[in-house]
Amino acid sequence: MEKNGLPKYMQLKQQLLEQIKDGQMQPGDQLQTEFELSDAYKMSRQTVRQAIGELVQEGRLYRVQGKGTFVAASAAPAKKAEETEKTIGIITTYISDYIFPLIVRGAEAELRSRGYRLMLSSTDNDKTKERESLELMMSHPLSGLIIEPTKSAEGNPNLHYYLSMGMSDIPFIMINERYPEMDCPCVKLDDEKGGFRAAEHLIELGHRRIVGFFKTDDLQGIQRLKGFIRAHRDYKVPLDPDAVVRYSTEDKEERPYEAAQVLLASSTRPTAFVCYNDQLAVHLLETARQAGLRVPQDLSIIGFDDSSLATATEVKLTTLTHPKTEMGVEAARRLIDRIEGITAGGAEDDSYIYEPQLVIRSSTGPV
Repeated sequence: MEKNGLPKYMQLKQQLLEQIKDGQMQPGDQLQTEFELSDAYKMSRQTVRQAIGELVQEGRLYRVQGKGTFVAASAAPAKKAEETEKTIGIITTYISDYIFPLIVRGAEAELRSRGYRLMLSSTDNDKTKERESLELMMSHPLSGLIIEPTKSAEGNPNLHYYLSMGMSDIPFIMINERYPEMDCPCVKLDDEKGGFRAAEHLIELGHRRIVGFFKTDDLQGIQRLKGFIRAHRDYKVPLDPDAVVRYSTEDKEERPYEAAQVLLASSTRPTAFVCYNDQLAVHLLETARQAGLRVPQDLSIIGFDDSSLATATEVKLTTLTHPKTEMGVEAARRLIDRIEGITAGGAEDDSYIYEPQLVIRSSTGPV
């Protein structure tokens, strides 16, 4: 980044605009290739592609298939939205895992029904990859973006890209959560209420030694933990400090299971687990079996998201619902409505919060 606090692609964009305005590049002149510009300005080809993409979208440059990129006539107006390619980008933490294919499928169905195409990228829940995904998306003339923030509880080092989208009038909407500093629409779940209802259900069944496992590098996990704690407080059930197991994306394969093994072997072993999601709950079902415990007779377990995993094992999981496909449809619908001027696009007006429902199955029972 950096000169004058601007991202590199914006620095290059400004320099090319100055050359056009100063007459150094005339209408019809062919631009250097991406490779040549990358070498001349000591920038990555992705950065060059992003700068050129915005200038094409604004009508300052135009592309000719098989020939290259050229300077547009100085009076050429920026293309109207209906004249540009109707494509919407989607950036999610994962694409093929867990509930994410259903979210993408819902969004794609809505986009197709409204005449838009889909461009897809994932971050693997890595902030560097989020930056790369944003650069990739912004190098194309997109109509808008649907974004799931990466590790939303750990800050937003890619803030300048989001601010750049605002400056370039590229509408975007977030799903599952929203970076706290961003005033943009969001389609999400009331995760705090879900965490509350999970703990409440177990408390009402008579459980008093409940352990919660929460991934806390995203705000969904933070909110689910908050609801879990609030249920204990509201029902005046003491919550032991060791009854909260926090973990991150990087240690999700070891930390929860190791903690569960220790807790289940203790003299005051817990009688119930509340899990961040169904994926973890299924693994902890196996941990309970290995400890010689029956579910739910010896240990009750609650998942979250009501995924296909919730009913894939012999013991069917009690869990909280997640809208999945419906969330994808809703996010796409609200974004397209903004693009086409059907709604004004204020963050509050265009946000939607789903209320999770408790689905009671065979993995929970009374103490």
